[in-house]
Amino acid sequence: MSTTTLELQRLTRTPQTNSSEQEWDGISTQRARDNEASPPAEAVSSIPDGGLSAWNTLIASSIFTFWFNGINNSWGVMQAALLNEGLTSTSTLSFVGSLAMACTVIFSLLAVRFMRFAGARNAALLGITMLGVGQLTAGYTTNNIAGLFGTAGLLYGTGSSLCFMVASILPSQFFSSKLGLANGLIKFAGGIGGFVLSIALNKSIINVGTAWTFRILGISCLVTGIPVAFLVKELNPPRGNASFFDFSLFRNWEFIFIFLAASIGVFALYVPPYFLPLFAQSLRLSSTTGAYLAAGFNLCAAFGRLGSGILCDRIGAVNTFLLASFLNALSMFAIWPFSNMLPTLSIFAVINGIANGAFFVTLPTVVTQIYGPARTGVAMGMTITGWSFGYFLGAPIASYLLQAAGGVTEGSISSYRPAIFYAGGVALLSTAFVLIARLRLNPKLLKRV
Repeated sequence: MSTTTLELQRLTRTPQTNSSEQEWDGISTQRARDNEASPPAEAVSSIPDGGLSAWNTLIASSIFTFWFNGINNSWGVMQAALLNEGLTSTSTLSFVGSLAMACTVIFSLLAVRFMRFAGARNAALLGITMLGVGQLTAGYTTNNIAGLFGTAGLLYGTGSSLCFMVASILPSQFFSSKLGLANGLIKFAGGIGGFVLSIALNKSIINVGTAWTFRILGISCLVTGIPVAFLVKELNPPRGNASFFDFSLFRNWEFIFIFLAASIGVFALYVPPYFLPLFAQSLRLSSTTGAYLAAGFNLCAAFGRLGSGILCDRIGAVNTFLLASFLNALSMFAIWPFSNMLPTLSIFAVINGIANGAFFVTLPTVVTQIYGPARTGVAMGMTITGWSFGYFLGAPIASYLLQAAGGVTEGSISSYRPAIFYAGGVALLSTAFVLIARLRLNPKLLKRV
């Protein structure tokens, strides 16, 4: 809206040298551009902002998010176990987890198209089935790295993409003024999933081994996920053929900067949860302590998701996104490189976990705020596709930097610092892009945006 105001001010302050017809053309063109980048008022006012179907869909989305986010954020525990079994190197195992997350975002536009073709409920059913079967079959490939790439990577990641898009898009059909809270509750479930699974997987590995841990995880996903998929409902199922890409979205500079911020920021997001169990081992802490650190990180991420959802509704989604991005970068530069004792490392896990969790709530809320519920599907699909490189390469780049600096060394954390500063650097660059977008939307920092 600020761009409209500025343009109109320029037109009225300009001396009357142009014809009135030219002035009208300039105003009309600007209004047309603004209409492309903002939702119609009636589209937002028609959203029920609650109701039985809304909360049923929210419950289903929360359970999906519990599983795919919990599995992603607890991969560090599985990675440490597979590394101790001598399967392969840290960087290769990081690629397994990164492939799963990359598939989640690479296939996001395909997932949106499938939702339009088959419906959200069928997309949810297929997604949770593939997700669970991927983990179940991974239990039979723990001695074969290629098999892990296919099962815990590709198959699981494709199912995760369907579940992720269902959980990201549907809330905007049922909630308007409470959208931040709804997204926060869904993503809160994902943080709880990471907390629970980090502890449960570690205990399961100790008691029954890595292979059976994968199998139990897959069966649990199927048993709990398939029934709730039938709760999924669309308020207004999309009709007709939608564009696979809508490049008109990139006519809005604020969206471009948010897109860049998200695409760059994801390079750093999964470095802490993947590295915390290994970092703990380098401090001569037990694998159980490492698992509890990862669990604490995920618990704080859960509260970061919930709290940021509430903040989005109160101070604005873009303001909350800026705050979370800055906190993420600050914790990586100011705390993690100097965390040579458990208390300091715990403080880092708390602060970075909160900031990390907030990212996944604020971004979809920002996108919906800019483009409205009618275009959220394509806008989110394109935004999330931009995460592909960061998801696939973010943690492996950090792993390669760790290996180049000497690898996991007991009693020393100096080899981790290049990877930490890399993650902090991309987080800081992401923060800069969010700040630019925020100032373009409204230069007054105390305003709700």
